[in-house]
Amino acid sequence: MKFIDESKIEVVAGNGGNGVASFRREKYIAKGGPDGGDGGNGGSVYAQADRNINTLVDYRYARLHRARNGEAGRGSDCYGKCADDIVLRMPVGTVITDLNTGEVIADLAQDGQKALLAQGGKGGLGNLHFKSSTNRTPRQCTPGEEGERRELQLELKVLADVGLLGMPNAGKSTFIRSVSAARPKVADYPFTTLHPNLGVVRVSEEKSFVIADIPGLIEGAAEGAGLGHQFLRHLARTRLLLHLVDLAPLHEGVDPVHEAHAILNELRKYDEELYNKPRWLILNKVDLLEHRDQKIAEFLQAFGTDTRWFAISAITGEGCKELTYAIMEHLEQMAAQENEAIAESAQETEIDIHQE
Repeated sequence: MKFIDESKIEVVAGNGGNGVASFRREKYIAKGGPDGGDGGNGGSVYAQADRNINTLVDYRYARLHRARNGEAGRGSDCYGKCADDIVLRMPVGTVITDLNTGEVIADLAQDGQKALLAQGGKGGLGNLHFKSSTNRTPRQCTPGEEGERRELQLELKVLADVGLLGMPNAGKSTFIRSVSAARPKVADYPFTTLHPNLGVVRVSEEKSFVIADIPGLIEGAAEGAGLGHQFLRHLARTRLLLHLVDLAPLHEGVDPVHEAHAILNELRKYDEELYNKPRWLILNKVDLLEHRDQKIAEFLQAFGTDTRWFAISAITGEGCKELTYAIMEHLEQMAAQENEAIAESAQETEIDIHQE
C-alpha cells in the first residue's frame, strides 16, 4: 500500500432541523394550544486516532465528509430526530489544521483520542416554547442552525523515539534491519527507501523503543531536491536523532565530512527546532576501513564537533548492541527528567493555590 502522509479534506456538519408552529386539534377540544416540537440537532464530525491505521490514503481520494441534517419538528409535541455523528478514523500521530486560519485543531498523539472537527447545528424551537400567560397562541418558531463547514489539512507525523538521518546509502535501512524486526528494502542504489519505516528495538523483555528511518537527504533538500525533505516532519516527535555517516563511500571522490555537514545544513534550513534536538553521530561501515582508528580520528578532527559518537558496522552488527543500550539509557534519563519537571510544576501550582 502506498504511504500517504498528508491530505486535504472538507468536513461539513449537519444543519439543525427547523422548529414547527402547530396547534392541537382534536374533537371536543376547541383550543388545544400550541404543540409544535423542536427540530433535531445536526450530526457533528469527529476525528479519532486508530493504531490499526498506518496512512492517510483513505483521505487522499475521499475529500468530502458530510454529516446528515437533523429532522424538522412536528405537531403533537413530536421532536425531530437528531442526526448521527460521523467519526473519521485516522492514524495515531495525525495533526489536523484549519486551512483558512492555520489553527491546529487537533494533534492525535494517542490511540483512541477523539477531537471535534465540525459542530452540528442546533435544532430550532417549536412554538411550544413560546407559550406564556400573555401569548396563548404563539405562531413563532425558529429555524435550525447551520452546521460548521471546514477545510482541513491532515499531516501524519509518525510516533518514534529515535530518528535516523543520513545521505542515501548511508546504511540507515541496514541499521534498522540489524537492530529491529523491521525489514525495509536494502539495495546499492540511491533512494532505495521511498517512505518511512518504523522498527521496534527490544533491549530486554521489558525495555524497548521505536526507531524511524526516512529517505536519505541530499544537498538542496530544503528547496525540494530529492525525497527526504518530504518526510522530515516524521522526525519532529522524536527524542533523539542518529546522524549516520558512511565512512567508506563507494566513490572515491565523495568526502564523508562534506556529506555530514551538508545534512546538518539542510536540517537547519528545514527547521531550527529539529536541528537543536539531541543528535548523535554514528560512523557506519567501519568494517570496510583498513586503518580504522586513524580514519575515525581524521574524520572527527575535520568534522569538528563535540557530539557523542559511535563507530558501528550495520551489516555485521558490530557496535550496534552497545549503541542500542546507550540509546535506551538516554531515553530513560530524558523520561525521568520530564517526570521531575512535571512533578515540580504540579507542586508549584499547588503552593500558589494554597497561597491564594
